[in-house]
Amino acid sequence: MSPEAARIRKAAVAGQFYPGSKERLEETVRSMIAGGRARKAIGAMVPHAGYEYSGAIAGEVYAKVATPDLFVILGPNHRGLGPPASIMTEGTWRLPGGDAFVDRTLGGDILRNSRTLAADEAAHSREHSIEVQLPFLMHLKKEVRFVPVSMMTSDAGVCRDIGMAVAAAIRDERRGVLVIASSDMSHYETQEVAEEKDRHALERILALDPAGLLDTVRDRDISMCGAAPAAVMLYACRELGATSASLVRYATSGDVNGDYLQVVGYAGVIVE
Repeated sequence: MSPEAARIRKAAVAGQFYPGSKERLEETVRSMIAGGRARKAIGAMVPHAGYEYSGAIAGEVYAKVATPDLFVILGPNHRGLGPPASIMTEGTWRLPGGDAFVDRTLGGDILRNSRTLAADEAAHSREHSIEVQLPFLMHLKKEVRFVPVSMMTSDAGVCRDIGMAVAAAIRDERRGVLVIASSDMSHYETQEVAEEKDRHALERILALDPAGLLDTVRDRDISMCGAAPAAVMLYACRELGATSASLVRYATSGDVNGDYLQVVGYAGVIVE
């Protein structure tokens, strides 16, 4: 039995954040991946709310980046399970649309290069932030191989350590890799406040400034759940030679449901 078959991580939020049947999921994802010219990217930031709210932005990002052989997906730990920073280095994630496989080689290299990551499955068992990215990738690739990293800390030193570990592992990898940060922006602010706060956070992301992003999120009390994954992604991308970032689109939940008194912000960013 292969390591992938031996460790099955079952879908935790199918039927909640995205459709629970293979047919409906494929139809939904297909409708959200708009046409467009895909370009090679080093990293991306993609939202992770229910597809009805942020799926269109996620789909627009994935339509605009070329899909390489491997993905490192960094997400926040909403559930509080496991250690502060957790990686899975083997196993299979089983979704309604099929299976996605954790890449043992790349995952092991990232873990060996880091002083702060711990190999752990509990942190990933119920978390949605990474899971919701996989149907988009599975739509674009016949076989998805990835490495999931879950962050429960926003310590700048930890973020830098993991970013450098990811970059070092990718530098030694012959296959192409895209680093994905899964993050939503401000939570439960008015539309006006959310847009203002998120503008400051996005300025730091577009400036490829991970330390500045973490400082801004802290100092301005921005409830951006994936600030640490975004910082890790930026550290890794800068180390791999990134020189620019572009905003694909920003929107809020209010733009979908008409409630502008308590919104959640969503942004898609591509790093090259």
